[in-house]
Amino acid sequence: MQKTNRKYIQLNTSIPGPKAQELLQRRQANVPQGPACNLPTFAEKGEGALLTDVDGNTFIDFAGAIGTLNVGHRPANLVEELKQQLDRYIHPGFNCMMYEPYIQLAEKLNAITPGDHEKKTFFLNSGAEAVENAVKLARKYTGRPAIVSFDRGFHGRTLLTMSLTSKVKPYKFGFGPFAPETYKLPYPYYYRRPEGMTPEEVDQELLRQAQDFLLGEVAPETIAAVIMEPVQGEGGFLAPSKTFVQGIKALCEEHGILFIADEVQTGFGRTGKLFAMEHFDVVPDLMTMSKSLGAGIPISAVTGRAEIMDSAAPGEIGGTYGGSPLGCVAALEVIRMMEEEKLPERAQAIGEQVLARFSRLQEKYPQIGGVRGVGAMCAFETVKDADTKEPDKELAGRMIRECGQRGVILMGAGIYGNVIRTLAPLVITDEQVQEALDVIEEVVDELLG
Repeated sequence: MQKTNRKYIQLNTSIPGPKAQELLQRRQANVPQGPACNLPTFAEKGEGALLTDVDGNTFIDFAGAIGTLNVGHRPANLVEELKQQLDRYIHPGFNCMMYEPYIQLAEKLNAITPGDHEKKTFFLNSGAEAVENAVKLARKYTGRPAIVSFDRGFHGRTLLTMSLTSKVKPYKFGFGPFAPETYKLPYPYYYRRPEGMTPEEVDQELLRQAQDFLLGEVAPETIAAVIMEPVQGEGGFLAPSKTFVQGIKALCEEHGILFIADEVQTGFGRTGKLFAMEHFDVVPDLMTMSKSLGAGIPISAVTGRAEIMDSAAPGEIGGTYGGSPLGCVAALEVIRMMEEEKLPERAQAIGEQVLARFSRLQEKYPQIGGVRGVGAMCAFETVKDADTKEPDKELAGRMIRECGQRGVILMGAGIYGNVIRTLAPLVITDEQVQEALDVIEEVVDELLG
């Protein structure tokens, strides 16, 4: 491979390079194939929106650990806060001896999440754990068993969250039987709406189907909660309309059903608001958060109405590592950065640049379709035909692999596996955004031109 020199991307070896090849052999001998990775190399150092591998190759990170790094790799103040916390204590265990950062973070999330009602918050380790515990609380509070999620939704890989998740492969195939009393409603997919139907008509039809669902599938008085991603992540970066979200919330209120917003991927500035639910003027009863909450330190949160949160007795929720001091300290610094550096506003500016370039590619090539985005949560679909919109999963995979070989880390999504999504850290510079987009455009031109 010839050496590649751009301003930020520096490629000195093929991908994988010699050191990465040695590590790949060790991985293959010792790690099962299940944990997947698009890019066959290993990280050595990260800073901001850049990742350097063990062979000295530097990449622009347009994946951000699947949306975990909205404040970027290794922000200096956050690293310093973690070092200071390590000098005090690492993990006394909140169940054994409590600590102030847990309380500070709960206070902060109660203040900044949507709604002016009294709230309470507790902490766990991952997004899936947050969803599991939100469901536990919903069932405990309502005394009802059923939970409703949406087509193409993703809520995790545990038994319950996998049951709530929609995509069969790779998330569910062969792992059943699944948790009972879980059901799914249709979710808008405006790019693939029936011919002749407007987005407004799609909303009307899906809300009508939701009404019929309560008559034909499950009685509303047995439903504890509806859980919704305000913008579907793994489902392909699909955003519903305000009409649809408000319609579902109204249906919940009519029947005493709790509304859970899964903000694990959409939270903390990604969509141009601190939380994506703010786009829809809907206040959820419970909210789950993780990923960018901790800037890479594992932590998740459930925030909700105080009366719901207090429905569980002491010991009924929690966990050994839930709300670790390191995670709480990291999260407090993340929120400070979000507020003081105006990162949600920055997300909007990033998204405008990305969508402008993707739209240009869509105009140029019929194989690029479904360009969409909310804030810096942007995507496009690869299709075989612009009219039939037949998904082209193979083309999306080739684009992702080729971009990786040229120094841009991307990820796919979508139930058809044909969506290319961007989750760049919100601290990325305009120059870095444009350099990454140049690479993406070059790859698209070579594969389709």
